[in-house]
Amino acid sequence: MAGRQSVLVWVGIVAAVAIALIPTCTTAQLDPDVYKKSCPQALPIIRSVVKKAINLEARIGASLLRLHFHDCFVNGCDGSVLLDDSANFTGEKTAFPNLNSIRGFDVVDDIKATLNSVCHGNVVSCADILAVAARDSVEILGGPSYSYEVLLGRRDATTTSINDANRNLPPPFFNFPQLLSNFQSHGLDLQDLVLLSAGHTIGLARCTTFRTRIYNETNIDPEFAASLKQGCPSNGGDDNTAPLDSTTARFDSDYFKALLEKKGLLHSDQELFKGDGSDSDNLVQHYANNPKDFAVDFGASMIKMGNMKPLTGSDGEIRLNCRKIN
Repeated sequence: MAGRQSVLVWVGIVAAVAIALIPTCTTAQLDPDVYKKSCPQALPIIRSVVKKAINLEARIGASLLRLHFHDCFVNGCDGSVLLDDSANFTGEKTAFPNLNSIRGFDVVDDIKATLNSVCHGNVVSCADILAVAARDSVEILGGPSYSYEVLLGRRDATTTSINDANRNLPPPFFNFPQLLSNFQSHGLDLQDLVLLSAGHTIGLARCTTFRTRIYNETNIDPEFAASLKQGCPSNGGDDNTAPLDSTTARFDSDYFKALLEKKGLLHSDQELFKGDGSDSDNLVQHYANNPKDFAVDFGASMIKMGNMKPLTGSDGEIRLNCRKIN
């Protein structure tokens, strides 16, 4: 019992520290009310377009959340993931972690076009669109308890790098030390790793990302592995998909419950819980048993990630079209 209480105290301290650190990084530059005067309809418009897209396909919520993650992990939250290839650079869309994987660009295009029209000009950045659309997706699929306030005022990058994307995005075959090292290199910590990985409570994964796990690994429920093999043969079927957790259209804490049962779909997911009593294990157990804590702490980690190296002031630009520089 004492050990359990110490875990909860430790979790609370880390959460408090994470939240306390947020303002020191970007409060002077980012502000939730940036568009209050320049385009007061901006946030309701983004939510409206996102909700319409999710109503047509629930999976798009996971795709929009993932776009924000993949944007921030490559040189900061600057909208660079949205750039198409140009004569001056090869963009991030064809990087290994993104190829045939990231999606949702059409929804971003719809949001941007609607904003440009309603705001009577080029006011809202593509980087901010990604941050807000990610939050809205989580709230729409998870309910109001998953809402959090997004700081705004990011500007958009004028360049991008496929090499940086290949180097900075953690692949699904990373082991725990590699995952933690990757997150720490971005100013994030163990708690952020566990919380942000739980974004996998929604969406689907391609067979090619979990084939090795279901055929070669032992830290997996045998019946779970057998069921996945039906749709993911040892050869072929690379683009066949499977849900990342059992409630793939609902944002919730079931992701953690799956890890406790050795039913993490991706190798990188199950690496967070090995049953060895590690700090990571304790966090997974805590959030599996305390969904309200997960809702609050997930929002804090999303804010922290969203504040990674934003372009502000006169840096970058506000793109008229999210797919190309002005």
